[in-house]
Amino acid sequence: MNTATATALPIDQATAAPPPGSLREDAAVISLVGLAHASSHFSHLLLPALFPVFMKAFGLNFAELGLLSTVFFFISGTGQALAGFLVDRVGARPVLFASLGCFIAACLSGYFAQGYGGLMAVAVFAGLGNAPFHPVDFSILNQRVSAHRLGYAYSMHGLSGNLGWALAPVFLMGFTAWADWRTGYLAAALMYGAILALLVAQRRHLHTRVVRHVQHGSAGSGVNFLRLPVVWWCFAFFLLSTMTLAVVQNFSVSIMQAMHHVSFESATTMLTAYMLCGAVGVFIGGVVAARVPLHSDRVVAWCMAVGAVLMALAGTGWLGGFGSMAVLAGTGFAVGVGGPSRDMMIKKAAPQGATGRVYGTVYSGLDLGFAIAPMIYGVFMDRGAYATTMIVAAGLLMVSVYAAVGVGARTDHAR
Repeated sequence: MNTATATALPIDQATAAPPPGSLREDAAVISLVGLAHASSHFSHLLLPALFPVFMKAFGLNFAELGLLSTVFFFISGTGQALAGFLVDRVGARPVLFASLGCFIAACLSGYFAQGYGGLMAVAVFAGLGNAPFHPVDFSILNQRVSAHRLGYAYSMHGLSGNLGWALAPVFLMGFTAWADWRTGYLAAALMYGAILALLVAQRRHLHTRVVRHVQHGSAGSGVNFLRLPVVWWCFAFFLLSTMTLAVVQNFSVSIMQAMHHVSFESATTMLTAYMLCGAVGVFIGGVVAARVPLHSDRVVAWCMAVGAVLMALAGTGWLGGFGSMAVLAGTGFAVGVGGPSRDMMIKKAAPQGATGRVYGTVYSGLDLGFAIAPMIYGVFMDRGAYATTMIVAAGLLMVSVYAAVGVGARTDHAR
């Protein structure tokens, strides 16, 4: 007889296999969550996509620009860990709607910005909006999508994120070239408003339930999941791998311009190509994750290792401007292939009843990496150490391979 005491604590049942659903319903859920995820990734570049513009408009240096990204991701990371508890308690849908409201506020802050303080307001509001997305998204997907389609759902989720990254530079710089950067922010606010209206109209597809009972002392109750070593290995993986991506997002355009004297437009196109290659990689990675779900950690490790080698090669500058940009775009493809397997790896590590909290905690490592990296790399950039910046980032990506292997070893042991 089980003597554990049960209480009426509401917890998301996302880790349990959802009931079989129709292809149409699953597609609707995946599409809506994907749209929301794309809007989240778009917010990551609300500031970095316009860094060169702000340097001229407000006389800022790389360290000051890096601080904006640090504030964004510090708020997002701290909020993400806390948002996981909120999602488990009240459900994902209301938290999602509040996040989109924060994005609208961020864009309007950018439209009215008159200096560094206004840009900092963009970072704060956008960070608050970005914080809940991974616990929200994965709680909805894991609960509402049929179990046999989860690998493809993760693929579409990652794909939409990369498309959001790819769209942001083109969107903001397009409006900047056509009118000015303030117009770009106003257009982004209208875009977020339209997305919010659509999600509210289709809200029945985004509903999540909560579990009525959980046993005291189980891994899924309270903060007991924090005692699991595998959770912290996952956290370490996200921290290290994201410190690499932060270089691409924040400084790759400036690095390519400084090292190879390419035009701003060409370097921006390279950043978009990186994101698009990543999107293609995620699409292929979804098939891989669905076919080899038991070896997700090995898939992740190999993909990160290949990405690290390619990034280091781009950092040497041996291939010239075009070659370096092409190889850097290839890094996006390699990392993208590992994306769905990465999400599958986290799902296997999450105890039942704690999906929101585990995803919130683990993905806060992603935000922490984004927060730390710009400050560190900004110092290298201000000293003209452009190649060093890229090679250090590649080294950190290679170290993340060890963390992925550590996650797999501990998940296999748990099984």
